[in-house]
Amino acid sequence: MPVLGMGGLFFRARDPDALNAWYRTHLGVGAGCVSDPDAKPDEWTWRTLGGPMVFSAFKADSDYFAADKAFMINLRVSDLDSLLAGLRDADIAVITNAEWDHPDVGRFARIHDPEGNAIELWEPPAPAA
Repeated sequence: MPVLGMGGLFFRARDPDALNAWYRTHLGVGAGCVSDPDAKPDEWTWRTLGGPMVFSAFKADSDYFAADKAFMINLRVSDLDSLLAGLRDADIAVITNAEWDHPDVGRFARIHDPEGNAIELWEPPAPAA
């Protein structure tokens, strides 16, 4: 199979620099961030456990992709409770719903970035012992 994974996520923003900074600060996502303990940070990519991924906001009038497309970002997390506590401490509204959670699928929460984009946070279930 020639496709190895995602190489990037691109989306429009009114203020790309500020939005990129918000993602780096509150979620550890974006250029220069490292989730893989064996990876070295660089100025362009977010080094994830699955490999590098570009995470970058685009100008609102970008023609890089169709103007009528909407999205929701889903981020895989390892300690949802701790992340949610930090987000709440930063006065970021967190939405949870027990009906979203399932032992076979994992736990979920939602937040929105400063430009109103939905972000789903997903903690997969622990591997079976």
